[in-house]
Amino acid sequence: MDELQLLIDLHKHAQRQGPGADAETLRALDLTRLDRTTPLKIADIGCGTGASTLMLAQHLNAEITAVDFLQEFLDILNDRAASLELQDKITPLCCSMDNLPFEAQEYDVIWSEGAIYNIGFAQGIKEWKRYLKKEGIMAVSEITWTSASPPEEIRQHWESEYPEIDTASSKFAILEQSGFSALGYFVLPEYCWLENYYRPLQNSFKDFLARNGDSKEARAIVEAEEREIELHEKYSNCYSYGVYIARKVE
Repeated sequence: MDELQLLIDLHKHAQRQGPGADAETLRALDLTRLDRTTPLKIADIGCGTGASTLMLAQHLNAEITAVDFLQEFLDILNDRAASLELQDKITPLCCSMDNLPFEAQEYDVIWSEGAIYNIGFAQGIKEWKRYLKKEGIMAVSEITWTSASPPEEIRQHWESEYPEIDTASSKFAILEQSGFSALGYFVLPEYCWLENYYRPLQNSFKDFLARNGDSKEARAIVEAEEREIELHEKYSNCYSYGVYIARKVE
């Protein structure tokens, strides 16, 4: 099994594929100032197995296009939506976020939790903007420095993993230069990382290794994840996901 398939196997069984929480999705939703009774069209880009998609479907009068490039994740989202009787509000779409088949000004809201890094924050904001209606809402979370001078060890790690990591002020500058007006911002609290993501992930390692014959490739993935968790526990005061809410103003 190649590395991508191993990563899919590790993460598809989790409730979330990254840090987050239902309460924080609702906190972001409050900052959008959307009327929850008004019919809306939403694209949830990089939705994974649908944690945010399902919350939006439960709390808004919306048609939601749930985008992910992994069909395995969308299959799980389909099952979860059906179990909550939300399948009529959600349309899964298997495609890459840098090649979306959307029309110009098709959506009222673009939502993306923990996924825009795959295309890059600046590129994602620039490209996805055209799919928003006039005064449409962009709601995305992005790895963000919460310290102006992070220690060298963690700085090198994240700049290697994601060179676009930066401070919130830099991210808001990108939004403003791209034709957006800020509506709100907050940092994901620590429980979103440890309780909701890293601890469940660690608890899954034993079964993951067993499913994959304790192979060298599977062990390497577990070791890399453990290293990331170790670094987070050491430097969690230096970075997190920042949640950015902005309105298209051009």
